[in-house]
Order: sequence, then structure tokens, then C-alpha cells
Amino acid sequence: MKTILLAVALLLAGCDQLKERAGIHDPARVEADGKAIGGACRNAGRGLEDCYRLNADASKAAIYAGWKEMNEYMTKNSMEVIEPTIPPEALAPPAPPPRKKSRKADAEEGSAHAPAKEKDAGH
Repeated sequence: MKTILLAVALLLAGCDQLKERAGIHDPARVEADGKAIGGACRNAGRGLEDCYRLNADASKAAIYAGWKEMNEYMTKNSMEVIEPTIPPEALAPPAPPPRKKSRKADAEEGSAHAPAKEKDAGH
């Protein structure tokens, strides 16, 4: 009986991790993460649109709530914006590498660009 209770206790202890791995996100955590992102964006002087673009996977409502909350806090306490040291362009995902051409496409392209062969008039 004790081993069954111990096994159940161990399984329940890892439920949060199992949910995350299964793709089931905790709504409270999603909200908290979004608010933190929004607050950080406002503190860095980024506009909401930039914040949404840089954090496309985060909840827009949570980002807005965090941004607004930080804006009110900064206004109340006369805080200055902390300029970001990394420009948004550097945070963008890299462009995908160019697609490789197939051998058939290379052969067709090569024959299209090759100079026309001159015909031998004397033979």
C-alpha cells in the first residue's frame, strides 16, 4: 500500500512538467510571461506593435496588460526609458538559406546560358 501511495505521489509531483511537454500550457504562467514581456518592452521604450512583432508567440492581451501596468508605474515614479542595447533587427530570426537547385534545373539553366555553337561550313 505504501509503495502505491509513493508511486502516485511521485507521478503527481511531475504533472506540471508532463503538461508542458505535452503542449498543455498553464494559463497563469502564460499570463505572467506575457505581462513580464509587456513590462520589459515598455521599460525599454518599445511600442506595443514592436513588442507584439518581437514576441509573436506570446499572448497579446497579456503583453498589453504588462505594458500598460509598466507605463502607469513609470509615469507615477517619473522613470526614464532604458534604451535597448540590441536593435530589433538583430533579434529577428535569420533568413532561410537559399534553396538548392535540382540537377535537372542546373542542366537546363546551363544550356540556356551557353553560347550557340557555330556550324562547320567546310565539313
